[in-house]
Amino acid sequence: MLSKGLSRAKNASFLVPSPEIVDTQNNMHPVYDFLVIGGGSAGYAAARTAHDLGMKTAVIDGADELGGLCILRGCMPSKTLIESANRSRSMRRAEEFGLRAGQTGVHPSEIVARKRRLIGEFAEYRREQLADGRFDLIRGTASFSGPNSVTASLHDGTTREIEFRSALIATGSKVKRIPIEGLEETGYWISDDVLEAESIPESIIVLGGGAIALEMACYFEGIGRDVTVIQRSSQLLSGSDLDVAKALEDALRSRENLTVHTGTTLRRVFQDEASGQKAVIFEKDGEEITVSGGEILQALGRTPNTDDLALDQAGVSLSEGSPHISCDLFQSTSTPHIYAAGDVCGPHEIVHIAIEQGELAAHNAAVDLGFTSEAKKEISYRLKLLGIFTDPAVAMVGMTEAEARKAGRSFATATYPFDDHGKSMVMGETHGFVKMMADTKTGEILGASVVGPEAVEIIHELVVAMHFGSTTGEFLKIPHYHPTLSEIWSYPAEDLLIFE
Repeated sequence: MLSKGLSRAKNASFLVPSPEIVDTQNNMHPVYDFLVIGGGSAGYAAARTAHDLGMKTAVIDGADELGGLCILRGCMPSKTLIESANRSRSMRRAEEFGLRAGQTGVHPSEIVARKRRLIGEFAEYRREQLADGRFDLIRGTASFSGPNSVTASLHDGTTREIEFRSALIATGSKVKRIPIEGLEETGYWISDDVLEAESIPESIIVLGGGAIALEMACYFEGIGRDVTVIQRSSQLLSGSDLDVAKALEDALRSRENLTVHTGTTLRRVFQDEASGQKAVIFEKDGEEITVSGGEILQALGRTPNTDDLALDQAGVSLSEGSPHISCDLFQSTSTPHIYAAGDVCGPHEIVHIAIEQGELAAHNAAVDLGFTSEAKKEISYRLKLLGIFTDPAVAMVGMTEAEARKAGRSFATATYPFDDHGKSMVMGETHGFVKMMADTKTGEILGASVVGPEAVEIIHELVVAMHFGSTTGEFLKIPHYHPTLSEIWSYPAEDLLIFE
């Protein structure tokens, strides 16, 4: 998220001009070799790479606050809140470990205050990176006026034409508005609102069963609120293997104050004047059900932020049947010298992938413009990695079983549960399991999943193994310290060894 590490932030020395300054290279109307639209994680990574490759580069960003979604309203602030919820959950379980925690309490305003302090530091570092003089920072919004130009509406109220030889669209995403009767009139929170909420009602209804919805549901549950999750699909985490989704769902259902409904059709939302609460009516298995809560969190997905870009003026097309910009494996759009990265193009709306896409796009633009003699690079999603900071956490790398079948791979899977693993039993964290998938002809590890303690940390052992094309036999040669969570991976690897 913060390249080169956040630890540099406090000691780094930067020449930091005003963020309103433009054209720091003493040319009031340059033709940029590489123009980046959007200064978030993908945009900054691309601009940094373009600069390092010798291209005259500019970043145009019109957000009220610089930093991008991950830093300001996504990964970092949400995980800060979740960490408080995890600590609260641990304190509730103190007696299980022979401890007495004494008087405990949850203070959402103090949780948010801590989040603001941390995110303020992260965002300041990103602002310094964007404004340190390596490239021009232009504060405003952009819309294409042609295949080699944009019209910039600047923060000072003026407009300006900016020309470029190549460009990157990295404008991120926004909350998807879902047409549900009464939802807009009743009102609701989105994840942005949760991150700033200094007061949390005693009950919350969460619409959605994806990563954001479930992470926020676990935050609310962790700080002692009653939570109802309503998922339209038949399983949580649509697209994941069913056993992974079921393991998480079973764990969440075991919580006294968390209810999960899957396979639903949302019908209507209304304000219950008698109780002062908000109510959601949905249908499940032919039955109409009404649930009420102090607030509704609408977490039914996000959509690319492209409405104001005038993509047609540059000949940039969307993918068929999708709101995402169409890209090839070089990150080029239908207008080859215009690239896209991050949430605007997908297919995986994950920060580390957005960064890789941005860096790759800048490299390929440099190749086309003659700034490097290296070959162009293609993006690879073989190591597609996803982490979800629920409790228990979920992580996946590589293929799912459905993807392996679709690709025609001959494969086998093996699992091992945390409730039979020494270290997780000592920790009192016994929900879930690990799963490894291998090619039955070669033994190559094709994918892995984990639902359980520190899932997003321990998945990285499999990421490294798969990066180097490890087979299950080669994996078993790696020593594992005992007792650790990581050693659990050796058990499914042993079961899969018979296929090598």
